Amino acid sequence: MESPAPPEAPRTPPESPRAPPESPRAPPEAPHAHPEPPAAPRARPRLVFRTQLAHGSPTGKIEGFTNVRELYAKIAEAFGIAPTEILFCTLNSHKVDMQKLLGGQIGLEDFIFAHVRGETKEVEVTKTEDALGLTITDNGAGYAFIKRIKEGSIINRIEAVCVGDSIEAINDHSIVGCRHYEVARMLRELPKSQPFTLRLVQPKRAFDMIAQRHRSSKGPTEAKVASGRETLRLRAGGTATVEEVPSAFEEEASQKVDELLESYMGIRDPELAATMVESAKKTASVREFARCLDSVLGEFAFPDEFVVEVWAAIGDAREACG
Repeated sequence: MESPAPPEAPRTPPESPRAPPESPRAPPEAPHAHPEPPAAPRARPRLVFRTQLAHGSPTGKIEGFTNVRELYAKIAEAFGIAPTEILFCTLNSHKVDMQKLLGGQIGLEDFIFAHVRGETKEVEVTKTEDALGLTITDNGAGYAFIKRIKEGSIINRIEAVCVGDSIEAINDHSIVGCRHYEVARMLRELPKSQPFTLRLVQPKRAFDMIAQRHRSSKGPTEAKVASGRETLRLRAGGTATVEEVPSAFEEEASQKVDELLESYMGIRDPELAATMVESAKKTASVREFARCLDSVLGEFAFPDEFVVEVWAAIGDAREACG
């Protein structure tokens, strides 16, 4: 990575010829001495990432983004498409692999694949059980999509619905711009025994991706996508920062919290899980933790029993990792 040269320090004006020679007994800092110029700020490294469209394209290079929306805008600019064409991104794999999904962190050597809008389809679903068997996530820029389909569930029996499909509308009501937890709540509150329609947008696929429907298995090498010692941490609010790869405790705790999010809310969100773990590290009791979550993530309205479960899971991860 290239680092711009620090700015040249200002030159000290030449000493006046009429000034008397400096006395050897003078103190180190004379009252009228010129102050030392301030140290140049440490230059931020230039972070350049390689990217392609997942269904096939030349390789582009992007830089200068601080959040997911800006990332999508940079990718769109590189390939001459609208940012709204991008459904989600995966790291180091062009396939619709939910274990490689871009979340809140990008390894400094990761290759970004952008999955763009493909065909639109509509399916009719009858809710015969309380749960549809869907796990919802979102891309951080207005699109909620299917991250997991539970085996044997209502949705699993509908062949047209696939992992990676973006949910564009429920009963012709557009949900573009809604967060994943809002979409999960809408689906959960639909009445039983009454048919409803889902309008879905599937990602455009390359030839070797067409037969894929599920991406639920997790191999031993897929748990961590970051390939370098540092990652770029993207934040929903604020500036992206370069940080060390999460510790074993942070990885374990975030995984446990993400699983609880799926169990309680029907969503998966590694960035949200990592934010909750960060909040737990700053607090000393479950009561403080609950107050911290209310101040940082109040829009989620987490129930008390869920907060207690999360606090216990993070404690278990801390003990397991020493």
